[in-house]
Amino acid sequence: MSSLSRELVFLILQFLEEEKFKESVHKLEKESGFFFNMKYFEEKVQAGEWEEVEKYLSGFTKVDDNRYSMKIFFEIRKQKYLEALDRQDKAKAVEILAGDLKMFSTFNEDLYKEITQLLTLNNFRENEQLSKYGDTKTARSIMLIELKKLIEANPLFRDKLIFPTLKSSRLRTLINQSLNWQHQLCKNPRPNPDIKTLFTDHTCAPPNGPLAPTPVNLPIAAVAKPAAYTSLGAHGPFPPSAATANANALAGWMANASASSSVQAAVVTASTIPVPQSQGPLLKRPRTPPATSAMVDYQNADHEPLMKRLRPGHSVEEVSYPLARQASWSLDDLPRTVTMTLNQGSSVKSMDFHPSHHTLLLVGSNNGEITLWELSLREKLVSKPFKIWDVSACSLPFQAAAVKDAPFSVSRVTWSPDGSFVGIAFTKHLIHLYAYTGSNELTQRIEVDAHVGGVNDLAFAHPNKQLCIVTCGDDKLIKVWDLNGRKLFTFDGHEAPVYSICPHHKESIQVKVEIVMKASKLFNVYTLDCFLLYTAC
Repeated sequence: MSSLSRELVFLILQFLEEEKFKESVHKLEKESGFFFNMKYFEEKVQAGEWEEVEKYLSGFTKVDDNRYSMKIFFEIRKQKYLEALDRQDKAKAVEILAGDLKMFSTFNEDLYKEITQLLTLNNFRENEQLSKYGDTKTARSIMLIELKKLIEANPLFRDKLIFPTLKSSRLRTLINQSLNWQHQLCKNPRPNPDIKTLFTDHTCAPPNGPLAPTPVNLPIAAVAKPAAYTSLGAHGPFPPSAATANANALAGWMANASASSSVQAAVVTASTIPVPQSQGPLLKRPRTPPATSAMVDYQNADHEPLMKRLRPGHSVEEVSYPLARQASWSLDDLPRTVTMTLNQGSSVKSMDFHPSHHTLLLVGSNNGEITLWELSLREKLVSKPFKIWDVSACSLPFQAAAVKDAPFSVSRVTWSPDGSFVGIAFTKHLIHLYAYTGSNELTQRIEVDAHVGGVNDLAFAHPNKQLCIVTCGDDKLIKVWDLNGRKLFTFDGHEAPVYSICPHHKESIQVKVEIVMKASKLFNVYTLDCFLLYTAC
């Protein structure tokens, strides 16, 4: 399961918890195996609900997975056995001994025999090792301390004991953003749309039939603090909340949402500017809103870039919304404190942090050198000066440029999504691919004479679940390469050098090719199966 799908499970768990679907929460925890709820486990142990305790554990480990798991199940079944003996329920004790504890005899037959002999005693506390056994509640608490230690030490529970930190009602916020996004793409957006279902994409019907004029004026509905939130009903769709008069109707369904400004600011609002049908409803970022009004002042549409209609079809894993940004952001929000200063030795041209080891920083310089820093130690782990690996494999124009032109400089360094590869683009023709194994060593993988002129950007992508390299350059082309340096695709037709690319992956969604206008330049959007490629030229 992908990391975003895993995060979706956590969002659903949070939603179920907020809506008090307690049984569903713990069933999903067990079935997904992503989060072990220690509090729930403790409650069931203290209540002596042994069947539920083992059932919940089974979602994360089995008896014979490792020695920690075996010890966990043994302690639980031993406690269940001792409690049956303490109640003088010999029949139940024999059943537990023969059914639940028998399997452990193959690992420690002497221990099993000793446990069996407890049946012959009127009080098992006569056994020296159990002489300090107190009442049932105290015994369960003592056992629980031991179980928690075993669970925390068990590698199968690693990264499953802490629930990620989420803002309240995070799933509701994301859906609310999606509804706003869909509403802004309506051909005939209404000021107060009536959202009745989440099962289909939202569209506003024409106010006077299909031939009604399409230009409209939409008020900016800066989300006001709701007077009260209605809890999720058991029947029908999500009900709208009671909000102030200027509140956006799209925010109304957010039952039990946080009243904090951070949650309210996450709701995307519509524009006040009239938008003809021939132009898309998505405008550039808003300016800082005036203090005297709740309306957002967008820049003049006459010189603004407008997107052609792009049908959303967004999955939950979509995380980029053109207007999903807080209008109140300013330069004051940027960090200003310098944490550390490192001497690279030459001008830095590009940097990228490792996707999972966030103290590993990859740096590219104007002399063509790449360096891997360990920031926690403030040390260079690897440094690779520029050199051409195989001149004979390069094109003649490149060989000529390499001799007479200025030195090579790095234009882009980037990690692959899993951090196993490093891609480097240079200002002349070349890209380099290194393999990173985690042993502080970069191993040469491929060198490609990718473009005529500079390679302006490089990125990794996953078309058809195959890791590929995407490059763009001064030759007005975009190219896609496999990890062996074989060219898979070429996108041409640009009227100027291509300077930036942004591959974006969406699972199981086919999106048609669109052309987007921006600042009198073209943004081309290509599709490659489940892979979107946006280019700036």
